[in-house]
Amino acid sequence: MENDEEKKEKVSGVGLGISLGAAFGVTFGVTIGVVTDNIGLWLPIGISIGVGAGIAIGANYDQQQKAKGDKE
Repeated sequence: MENDEEKKEKVSGVGLGISLGAAFGVTFGVTIGVVTDNIGLWLPIGISIGVGAGIAIGANYDQQQKAKGDKE
């Protein structure tokens, strides 16, 4: 029978970062868009900023997990 450790699935930090970044970006874009009365401009800007930040954070997370795995 397999160990519980072998059954664990690896979580992609970049994939998680993109999805969370897009969600926060939509929230940010809609909020600023409503305040400035220009949702058409701020929604894509918010999504772009959120996805970009999510990719950066996710890539950093993946590197940390890789470094942690190399030490063990």
